Amino acid sequence: MVTAGRTGTGVVRARIALVAAAVIVAGLDLGVKTWAARVLNDGSSTDLGLLHLRLVFNPGVAFSFGDTLPPAVLLGATGVIVVALAVFAFWSARSATWPCVLALAALVGGAVANVIDRAADGLVTDFLHTGWFPTFNLADVFVVTGAAVLAVISWRVSATPDTAGAA
Repeated sequence: MVTAGRTGTGVVRARIALVAAAVIVAGLDLGVKTWAARVLNDGSSTDLGLLHLRLVFNPGVAFSFGDTLPPAVLLGATGVIVVALAVFAFWSARSATWPCVLALAALVGGAVANVIDRAADGLVTDFLHTGWFPTFNLADVFVVTGAAVLAVISWRVSATPDTAGAA
């Protein structure tokens, strides 16, 4: 994780930004899922070019993994993982750079939205379909984007030569 060396008020601001952005991400996803469930509930598919809107309810996690597990087990396991991720993100925000804080917020917000969605009936609402990839939702986009940004930042930092001892 890239560090920003925050103290006092900077830590509080970073943590508030993390929580606020995660809440916005989760709210946006849950709102769009509600819209998709209402508009696409007749089995229709809307062609947007590279992307189709098609309603699917996923009993598993990514790629329907775990779809045969009891819903309570899947909800409990994903809930524990998301809580651990949220605690890690909150703790990391004290020293992470702003791009890292925002990437963590996207990751946490998307994950929380999917857990909230699953809590209602054991299913996650998916509605974005490409034809060549499993159907997914906006929360999945935020999770993958947040993880990718963190990976790129981590890779760029590890690829930067250490100049601390070269004086």
